[in-house]
Formats: sequence, structure tokens, C-alpha cells
Amino acid sequence: MTEPTSTKNLDQNGNPALPWSRARDLLATQTPKENLTFFVGTVRPDGRPHAAGVGAIWVDDTLYFVSGAGTRRARNLATNPACSVSVRLNGLDLTMEGEAEHVADPATLERVAAVYREGGWPATVEDGGYNAPFMAPSAGPAPWLLYRLALTRAIAVASAEPHGASRWDFSR
Repeated sequence: MTEPTSTKNLDQNGNPALPWSRARDLLATQTPKENLTFFVGTVRPDGRPHAAGVGAIWVDDTLYFVSGAGTRRARNLATNPACSVSVRLNGLDLTMEGEAEHVADPATLERVAAVYREGGWPATVEDGGYNAPFMAPSAGPAPWLLYRLALTRAIAVASAEPHGASRWDFSR
């Protein structure tokens, strides 16, 4: 289980630090069943930022997301794997930072595909990635690549009780 090595309370209103378990448990229970929109932020080769919506899920205490091989996001990650992933969970705005690791291991691809299927995306493992009858129009042709976020930092602001704001650092 991914646990932070340090927690910093960012709240300026006197609320205690948020526990990482709150964010982790929301990710585990809301993906892939809730209608959540995740955004991945990457860095272009010239240093300019790029952000795009992705299909992401939390499986076995890890965040995974997909991308078409020819997308700007995938090309950016091939050059510089540093990225951020942001999502608004029920009562918690969360940004995670780390490095995207391309996953081609058939067992992991199948395990994550099974969770995607639970959520309604009928992904099948094919050619080291995924295929399905449908995908985001901007994703390009299949197979779609799977990435694992090697988490180094997460920041959350609670929009529901108990309120607060925290940063968690993770060692890799």
C-alpha cells in the first residue's frame, strides 16, 4: 500500500492535516464507477505545458491512465516522463505528481483492463496495449498505451467536511 513518507498541512484556517487515506479511499471507491474526469499535465519538448483529459483508474493502490501512442501526451511522456494528474473527487480536489511509466506487461494490462471493463469500457489486451469498440476521438488508433503513475507527491483541498488542505510526499 502506498503510504506517504511525510505530510504537510497546507490549511490556513486552522483545520488539521488531511489523512492520505481519505484521498486513497476515494480513488479506490470512485474509480471506475463514478463519472470522474482526470487531466494529465505533461511538458512539451520546448518546455511549454500540455494538459489533456484521460481515462484513469486506481487499481491495487496505483493510478493508471491510457493514451494513444501518437498523441501529444504520449510523445511528451516519451521525452520527459514527469507529469501531474488532477481530478475532482467527491469532496476532495486532488493533484498527483510523479513519473509516468509505460506498462506493457500482459498480466498487468489484463488486471487493469478487467477494472476498466467493470466501469463500462470494454478494453481488451492487444499488441502491448488496449483495444475497444470505442475510445476518445482524440486518442488516435489502437492499441492504446497504458501508463502507471509512479507517485512522488500529492496535494489535496477538501471541499466537504472535514475541510483542510494537505501535501503528501512519497519516496520512490
